[in-house]
Amino acid sequence: MEYLDWIVLSSTLLFIVIYGAYKTKGSANVKDYILDNNETPWHTVGISVMATQASAITFLSTPGQAYHDGMGFVQFYFGLPLAMVVIAYTFIPIYHKLKVYTAYEYLEQRFDVKTRSLAAILFLIQRGLGTGLTIYAPSIILSALLGWNLTLLNVVIGLLVIVYTVTGGTKAVNMTQKQQMFVIISGMFITFFLILNYLPAELDFTTALHIAGANGKMDILDFSYNPETRYTFWSGITGGFFLMLSYFGTDQSQVGRYLSGKSVKESQMGLIMNGFLKVPMQFFILLTGVLVFVFFQFNSTPLHFNPNNVTKVNNSEYKESYQALEKKLEFINEEKKVVNQIYIEQYKYNEFDNPTLKKQIVVLNQKEKELREDAKVLINKADSSSETNDKDYVFLYFIINYLPKGLLGLLLAVIFSAAMSSSASGLNSLAATTTIDIYKRNNDTKSDKHYVYATQLFTLFWGLVAIGFACISSLFENLIQLVNIIGSVFYGTVLGIFLVGFYIKYVKAKAIFISACISQLTIFYIFYLDIVSFLWLNFIGALLTIILSLSIQKVLNKRDE
Repeated sequence: MEYLDWIVLSSTLLFIVIYGAYKTKGSANVKDYILDNNETPWHTVGISVMATQASAITFLSTPGQAYHDGMGFVQFYFGLPLAMVVIAYTFIPIYHKLKVYTAYEYLEQRFDVKTRSLAAILFLIQRGLGTGLTIYAPSIILSALLGWNLTLLNVVIGLLVIVYTVTGGTKAVNMTQKQQMFVIISGMFITFFLILNYLPAELDFTTALHIAGANGKMDILDFSYNPETRYTFWSGITGGFFLMLSYFGTDQSQVGRYLSGKSVKESQMGLIMNGFLKVPMQFFILLTGVLVFVFFQFNSTPLHFNPNNVTKVNNSEYKESYQALEKKLEFINEEKKVVNQIYIEQYKYNEFDNPTLKKQIVVLNQKEKELREDAKVLINKADSSSETNDKDYVFLYFIINYLPKGLLGLLLAVIFSAAMSSSASGLNSLAATTTIDIYKRNNDTKSDKHYVYATQLFTLFWGLVAIGFACISSLFENLIQLVNIIGSVFYGTVLGIFLVGFYIKYVKAKAIFISACISQLTIFYIFYLDIVSFLWLNFIGALLTIILSLSIQKVLNKRDE
């Protein structure tokens, strides 16, 4: 990195942290600290909701996902707009009417303490893991590509978040997320147009999409019914809907964002804003990854994008075999440039797709894919513990090697800002849930100021836990998938509890508690068997909880007759 990049990166991050801590210090009471005294306008609610979900993993993994697998991942978000409508007009009015600090307070009023505690504990487990992952994800990739110390990066990101989140609570999270989203969106737009500028002069945007389409990267919709296919229209509109309903409707990291709204209407407008903008934003990020793919049709690519794995294999007995694969890739890269150049000229002047050339492009990219798979085999032989999936390194490899001075610092600031925004929401929600649903419920005789201090201490505690988890984590497949997998394992059961609470008055406390426990254990077992895509776990968990609770309640009623 150049000095200019360091200046851009450090000044951006320090400004966000110092501004957030200075502007929001000194909360008068718990309502002010956890709910921002219900003074948050709708547009801030919307930005905060988007920023909470848009972690660094989004901007590291999503372009790499598109580079390898195309635009199909966008189907994952198809259920989100519908979920926003359901939450806005069902969940929000209930939460505001009951004046709750956390979503789980409602469950005690509807059912009992045991059900509230179960839901809160499930949340603390999955969000604690998820927050650690939002710190770890950018750290491991920056460490691999820039040679920075991994543990130090985990600690730095974690401490930056802790500073202003402890100081200002929800207000600090909301305020800093506006600045972070500005940095994130600006950086992504600049990168997108730079990639277009880096493409050959005669290659316009439409032709670039044709090249991507020839390789299956523009296959957006998959209407197949195979439950093992990870991303389809049906899994997105059903499993994705239930995941988003769970995440935005019952996860305190999101519920806390819109509970701070000025009114029911302001909170609803913030969620609807997210529903309108989230799918286009994800589409844009995926499209950026597709353009990176097109860029590398005319520029050399490494055989493997994770430099740590390359170092391992080059220090092993498989070095010569790996280098032989690299030489084969060089020939393929040169051939791709020639064939794609011919394709551009023919398409530009004749305005038709040459099927022979398209077939050649596809064949060359298939050969490249096979070489990459062979490389992964060698890496695995060199070190069986290595994670050979390198999707998360693609986009950062591009920006480090091809962006001009200063912009690299801006893109790194984007990654850090995204990590900080989602981590801050996670810590804030973990602390609020621990204080309100665990500590205060069992110790409710203290002063209001005492609970503010307790929430700050729990923020610090969970921050250290997240840093600790980040330091002992290991890379697992594609990071954005891992985050959603963790959520899907837990969200379905919790959503089922809330749906029964909202809509099925027939079911009482004992039935819902037993059904939730059985449902969660069943989901663990299904996940272990790996028989369906993780997205279906949300649907299965929610449906199973509802059906079991109805059945158990019927049995209990008969027994009491």
